[in-house]
Amino acid sequence: MTDAQFPSHLQYTAEHEWIDGSEPAVVGITSTAAEALGDIVYLELPEVGAEVTAGSVVGEVESTKSVSELFSPVTGTVTEVNQAAIDDPAVVNSDPYTDGWLFKVDVTATGDLLSADAYEALVAG
Repeated sequence: MTDAQFPSHLQYTAEHEWIDGSEPAVVGITSTAAEALGDIVYLELPEVGAEVTAGSVVGEVESTKSVSELFSPVTGTVTEVNQAAIDDPAVVNSDPYTDGWLFKVDVTATGDLLSADAYEALVAG
C-alpha cells in the first residue's frame, strides 16, 4: 500500500468517504471515488448546523460522468463546509485528502469505519 493513496491516519467507509480523528472531524471522499467519478464539477454538501447520521446520504458529488451520493461516516453536527471546494470542485480530484476535504462534523457517534489497509483490501477486491 502506498500511504499517499490511502493515508494510514484516516479511517474509511465502504462508500468511499474518509474521516480524520480531529475534533471537529474532517470528512472527504477517497482518491478511489474521485478517480471513478472523473472530473468533479459540482458539490452539494450539508449545511452548517445540519445534523447528520452515520450511513445516511448528506449530499451529492456531480462529475462529467455521473452523480454520486455522499454519505456521512459519522453522526453529529456539521460545523463547517469547504467553500473553496464548492467554488472549485476540481480540487477534490487533484487533492482529495487535504485541500479537497468536504465538511467538518462535531462527532457524537461513528459508523462502520475501516482502516487504510481494510479499505485498500475492499477496493482491490
